Amino acid sequence: MTTTAPRAMPGAGHPASFTLAVLYGAAGLLTVVALGRTLWYGLAEPRIALAFGVLIAVGELARWGALPGEREPAPLGAAGALAYALLGEHAGRPVTHGVLQTVGVVVAAGLAGAVPHVARGCGPGLGHLARRVLTVGFAAVCFQPLYAAGELRERFGPGPAYALLLLLLLGLTALCDAVLAALMVRARTRHPFGPLLRDELRALLHIGSAVCATGAVIALGVAVAGLWALPVFCVPLLLTQLSFRRYAAVRTTYRQTIASLARATEIAGYTPHGHARRVAELSHAVGRELGLSGSELTVLEYAALMHDIGQLSLVDPVPEGATALLPVAEQRRIALLGGAVVRQTGVPAAVAVVVERQADPYREQPLPARIVRAVNAYDDLAGECASASGPLSALERLRLGTAYDYQPEVVESLARVLSRGGPAPGGAG
Repeated sequence: MTTTAPRAMPGAGHPASFTLAVLYGAAGLLTVVALGRTLWYGLAEPRIALAFGVLIAVGELARWGALPGEREPAPLGAAGALAYALLGEHAGRPVTHGVLQTVGVVVAAGLAGAVPHVARGCGPGLGHLARRVLTVGFAAVCFQPLYAAGELRERFGPGPAYALLLLLLLGLTALCDAVLAALMVRARTRHPFGPLLRDELRALLHIGSAVCATGAVIALGVAVAGLWALPVFCVPLLLTQLSFRRYAAVRTTYRQTIASLARATEIAGYTPHGHARRVAELSHAVGRELGLSGSELTVLEYAALMHDIGQLSLVDPVPEGATALLPVAEQRRIALLGGAVVRQTGVPAAVAVVVERQADPYREQPLPARIVRAVNAYDDLAGECASASGPLSALERLRLGTAYDYQPEVVESLARVLSRGGPAPGGAG
């Protein structure tokens, strides 16, 4: 019988939901005003608007082959949008498209480029669209009014100081985008904001830095050489995008290999179906709740997937694979056997350390091992108590063991994750 995790009733008035509604509302209002104003008054410099619109649309079309979870699946479109927002001149002549036309062109071109993806059922999410609108609007508001008033031209001129100013504005825009992205993830998951923002800032060092640099170069190139600069300066970003996707594909394949290896205990009948996946998902969520991010979460996820691999060295399987119900000495022996196996797979040594130390007293463990131990025990105990109260009974038994076996903060974080609807235990493991 499948048990269900305790779930909290969703609160419509939760601050996170309100934040998401405000962001979406602001993006929607800005979109409506920008498109309405552009349609009413027409396009200023239509040839320039069309050229940048085509660039942004092509960038959205280049989302073909984007991997799930990519922070910026359309870097060429993002760079084109930022360049249009920070465009002050065309071939030495000032442009006058302004803030609202910038947003209107970016939205229209982005929607046009997304049509084929929508037809395939894999169009951009609402959060991605809202971020694009708000980020481009922020960049345009910071640049266009000052440039139109002549203040930027008088103070900085066409020299290196102007280029540095564009880079500074792009840096602020990237920071704004990272904050928006972290707020949206926080609103959906209720994970702590700090670690989410750190992850977003780390992501900026990869494809985000290439997007910002290309946006600045395009704006500067068009200011001097005209629209011929667009195709010339887009090629490096396209090559960067291709290389980044290959790297991301390798990492995805690597994780799938680890997940397949972790399923060996299930295929051999040592653990119930889905146990490793459930422990990995819950451990990842608890790690987020406790402030882990970046490589720490990767180590935690890999260790959680492979935490039972030591059972393959046993002559007689553990009943139902429930190692949490074994004597402590036997748990440690299996953990050490698992660590020895993990060290032969080529994963980072930190993963093996977590697997080896998952059965130690929690005061002697690193935080990832504390998380894996508590989550594994929860899935074991919840499956053993195969009833409607199974998850609640399992949490109570974990709380009773917080003096020695389980860190109280980890158990309470697990309870909060489950209250929001964590993966349901499907049997002992």
